[in-house]
Amino acid sequence: MSTSNQATTSGAASTPVFAAQQTTPAGPPAPRRRIKRKTWQTVIWFIGLIALTAVVLYPLLWLFLSTFKPNSEFGQNPGLLPQAPTIENYGKVMEGIAGVPMWRFFLNSLILAVSAVVGTVLSSALAAYAFARVQFKGLGVLFAAMIGTLLLPFHVVIIPQYIIFNQLGWVDTFIPLILPKFLATEAFFVFLLVQFIRQMPRDMDEAAKIDGAGHLRIFWSIILPLIKPALITCAIFSFIWAWNDFLGPLLYLTSPENYPLPIALRLYNDQTSSSDYGATVTASFVALLPVLLFFVVFQRFLVDGVATQGLKG
Repeated sequence: MSTSNQATTSGAASTPVFAAQQTTPAGPPAPRRRIKRKTWQTVIWFIGLIALTAVVLYPLLWLFLSTFKPNSEFGQNPGLLPQAPTIENYGKVMEGIAGVPMWRFFLNSLILAVSAVVGTVLSSALAAYAFARVQFKGLGVLFAAMIGTLLLPFHVVIIPQYIIFNQLGWVDTFIPLILPKFLATEAFFVFLLVQFIRQMPRDMDEAAKIDGAGHLRIFWSIILPLIKPALITCAIFSFIWAWNDFLGPLLYLTSPENYPLPIALRLYNDQTSSSDYGATVTASFVALLPVLLFFVVFQRFLVDGVATQGLKG
């Protein structure tokens, strides 16, 4: 009896202790030690970033300030600031050259660049969808041939293309510069979109097929919205390449009223007479502004599209 009473007593005595141990709230978590960067390290970091930014932006700043230099300072004043600032160069540029105003050159470049963006994005997206989602005979051979065109220099096909467009009577028009963009001739953009589409799950495509959607409906309603970041990338590069294109317009355009800005810049520098360097620098800066604005505007959409893009299989 004494043994059982002792066991009962010890058990009863140990129960409150155990319960107290279980109900005792845990203490607050130990505070994490924050790693503080020293002040001198932060200063050195910002100085390095400012120096790198200054090196990158210096050519653009020099170009802008040189637009205020008179023509006599070029070759004598290589510094950043003009000695005798003037806005005469902007007046010369706005008047144009060869009897054609500057706004006409600007409009021609805008037509070629916008057409290149629309044609390249649409045709490359359609071709990429066919390579990535449609199964047909000869798919591998055609895809390999398309990739092989990346290794083919543009100078190899200049003469055959010129002969074809000349026989069609399209020389000195915008057609030779615009039509190829709507035929998915940019293999780089097609390959980029193909790789982007292949990473997407096919569940949505199969669900759309069950609902009766065809390839065109799937492409327009499902694939096209999901590849928006890649489309914006293609649009940025195609706009810059078309805006800065010099060789194509030089081959196919002969009338000054059809010249884009890169060809118009050449008119300010003549090897047989004096060159107007002030007007050349100013026209170069004016031609550079649309490219910078286009990149700044669409870069935000590109970053937002990549940051918010997420597909779950």
